[in-house]
Amino acid sequence: MGVNGYGTIGKRVADAVHAQPDMELIGVAKTQPNFEAHTAGERGYPMYAAIPERSPLFSEAGVELAGEVDELVAKADIIVDCTPSGIGAENRELYETHHTPAIFQGGEDADVADVSFNARANFDAARDADYVRVVSCNTTGLSRIIAPLEEEYGVEKVRATLVRRGGDPGQNSRGPINDILPNPIKIPSHHGPDVKTIFPDLEIDTLGLKVPATLMHVHALNVTLEDDVTGAHVRQLLEGENRVYVIPEGMGIDGAGKLMDFALDAGRPRGDMWENCVWGESIGVNGRDLYLFQAIHQQSDVIPENVDAIRAMFDTEDQQDSMALTDQTLGIGISGSPSGFAEQARAEFADD
Repeated sequence: MGVNGYGTIGKRVADAVHAQPDMELIGVAKTQPNFEAHTAGERGYPMYAAIPERSPLFSEAGVELAGEVDELVAKADIIVDCTPSGIGAENRELYETHHTPAIFQGGEDADVADVSFNARANFDAARDADYVRVVSCNTTGLSRIIAPLEEEYGVEKVRATLVRRGGDPGQNSRGPINDILPNPIKIPSHHGPDVKTIFPDLEIDTLGLKVPATLMHVHALNVTLEDDVTGAHVRQLLEGENRVYVIPEGMGIDGAGKLMDFALDAGRPRGDMWENCVWGESIGVNGRDLYLFQAIHQQSDVIPENVDAIRAMFDTEDQQDSMALTDQTLGIGISGSPSGFAEQARAEFADD
C-alpha cells in the first residue's frame, strides 16, 4: 500500500496500514519536507516526492527520497489518496495510467470513484471496485448511527444539525475567529446528499454551522423511526457498536474539550477518538422520534474506514472480520472502561 498525501489524514492512514498484519506500507508521498516528512523518516516510511520539481528541497532539508510519486504508484497494489480536496480527482489519471486502484477521501466529489464507502453501512459495495471514496468525517459519523437504527427499527427520516469546527488545530488560516456562521446558508447542507451516497433511499435533512473551535464537530440528531422504541433500548443498541462510544453519566465529559483530554489521558495516539462519542444522557425518545447529541473527531474517525475499504476492494475479509481486525490493531472500542483504554491499550500500558 502507498499513501499519497502525508498530512492530517495521510499520516494517520499510514500508521494504521503499518499496524495491519495483512498489509505492507511501501511508502508515502509528500509535497514538501516539513516536520511531517521528518517524522515519516523516523518511522521508517520511504518518502516519495509528490511534486517532482520539488525533489531537491527534500535533500536540502535532510529528508532522503526513495523516488517520485509515479514510482510509488507503479509499485503499489493500491494507493490511498489523502491529498487536499480536489487534488485527488486530479490524481485519478495518474492511478489509471498505472492501473493502480485507489481510495479517495470525502473531500472529493462522489463521482471521483465507483462507490462511496462506510464500513458499517455498505462494506460489500466496495468489493472488487477499482476506485472507492471513503466519505467525510461527518458522513462517516452519521452513517455509523443510521446503519444500526435502520437495521433494528427502520428509519423514516433523519434531521441533523451539524455544528462544525472552523478548522483543524494546525489550520491557522481558517476561521471564523469570532463569529458563528450558517455554513452553508442554503438548506439543506451538502451533508444530507452525501449521506445518500451510502443510503440512497434515506430521507434526510441537514443544516450546518461553523464555529470558532478546532477540536471536534457536534451533531444534534432527530431520527424518526418506523417502530416505537425506548431510550434504554436505543442506548443498548448503540453500546453494542464498537465504533460508537456512549459516554456514561457521571464522567464529567460535558464537551469536546474534555473528550480530547479523555483521549489523551487514555494514551490514544495524537489524542485521536476514532469512535462516535454519543452522550448517553442525551438519548431521548418521544414516540417514534429519537434525539441525541454526538461528537465527531474530524481528524481520525475516517481512519479505520480507509483500512476496511482496502480489504473490501481486494475481497480478503468479510465486513465483520475486517472491522474486528482493524479495531483490534488500532485499539478501537472503549467498551465502557472509565479510563478510556481499550483492552490492547491497557495491555501495552501495563507492559511499559
